[in-house]
Amino acid sequence: MENPQENNNSKFKKWFKRVGWAGFAFFTIKGLIWLVIFYFGADTLQSCIK
Repeated sequence: MENPQENNNSKFKKWFKRVGWAGFAFFTIKGLIWLVIFYFGADTLQSCIK
């Protein structure tokens, strides 16, 4: 029986080989930008309510 952790690890390796460093960096930066947008968006809405 195959270990589920190994299966997830191999899927990640396969995906990473396909997209490479540029794709990995793109999705990481995109995620960080969305976090910043939500943080400042919530901060702005909170200041509007006051």
